[in-house]
Amino acid sequence: MSKFSVGIDIGTYQIKVVVAEMSNESNTLPKIIGAGFAESKGLRHGYIINQTDAIKSIRRAVRQAEKSSKRKIERAYISIGGIGLSSQISNGSIMISRADSEITELDIEKVGKDSNDNVPKTFIQNRQIIHSIPIEYKVDGKPVLGLNPVGMKGVKLEVKTLFIASLTHHLQELIQVIEASGIEIADVMAAPLAAGLVTLSKTEKIAGSVLANIGSDTVTIVVYEDDIPISLEVFPIGSNDITNDIALGLKVSLEEAEKIKRKRDEGVQEFEFPKKKLDEIVTARMSDIFELIDAHLKKIGKSGLLPAGIIITGGGAGIINIEDMAKASLKLPSKMANITTHTEFFNNATSGAGVKVKDATWAISYGLCVFGLHADDDGSISFNIGKTLFKKTTRKIVTWFKKFLP
Repeated sequence: MSKFSVGIDIGTYQIKVVVAEMSNESNTLPKIIGAGFAESKGLRHGYIINQTDAIKSIRRAVRQAEKSSKRKIERAYISIGGIGLSSQISNGSIMISRADSEITELDIEKVGKDSNDNVPKTFIQNRQIIHSIPIEYKVDGKPVLGLNPVGMKGVKLEVKTLFIASLTHHLQELIQVIEASGIEIADVMAAPLAAGLVTLSKTEKIAGSVLANIGSDTVTIVVYEDDIPISLEVFPIGSNDITNDIALGLKVSLEEAEKIKRKRDEGVQEFEFPKKKLDEIVTARMSDIFELIDAHLKKIGKSGLLPAGIIITGGGAGIINIEDMAKASLKLPSKMANITTHTEFFNNATSGAGVKVKDATWAISYGLCVFGLHADDDGSISFNIGKTLFKKTTRKIVTWFKKFLP
């Protein structure tokens, strides 16, 4: 039996499950052999508000994926997102321990721990760190190229680390519903990082880019530079806000507003309401979203300074002219995310269960499969990035939380 991996994306609007297996070809992404989805019930802003409904939705999506892949799903990699996700930069420094001043793996561990100890208490309160990503090392004040100072000589070693955390109770509830659905959790990964594994090219990550996932209730961005994620931010605004604006602006029900929005996104020309007013409503809300993104880029000193620009993905990314709006607001190149996969599923083909996997809205669940199939035995992943970045610390967290499950 070939090695396969399962990724489950728990979104506010939909739960998506992808089953992928390792390809025999070298240097290729895994082949998707099955997929399933279900409407997300019991969730709001990525939070679980009704465990019973959430469990039913997960089981429905998993059964569909099992039918299309002809695999029994017992273990999966899970995404975590929503407004409970946040990031923080922290610095650490130590004096080199060896008498000959050579930097060892022990020094890397020590400086990493010092960086972790220096994370602000206000950030870590009620949060659990799920990823620690070294952004830069310095030896005696000079930057180290390649993020690997082992073997170099010096007196002082410094590190700048990006810590990504989730609200503890949010993570605990996620683990509870997945376990109650009959799925063993292999590991948990921040949703935007999973999407970045399969939507951004190495060139885009090196040059500098921002991946924006426009969801139903939230917009999540990850900024990459020198092949490394350097910042992550979640905004409590999404495509549902556009629906609400249309309902208020045109004085229609939420159901009708959603239909109008979808017709506009599909390019329908005839409307019962003035199209100009509809365009103004949508543009105003999208401007708010891009203003938030630009404000964050200014905060980290990257506004207008990302050569690869903004890459847009997510369920709310299908808005007409969204690329032009992003380009005008951010003064950056703009494009929609694409996924290049070793599979017929992304060519508008339909699986045996009638599930179409054809766009970047499936990036998170597919990225989780990549994470699972290409992770090293020690719990780190270096696939397609040339260096180890994501330490899979969550495995221990999952074990700890399970002690308290009923």
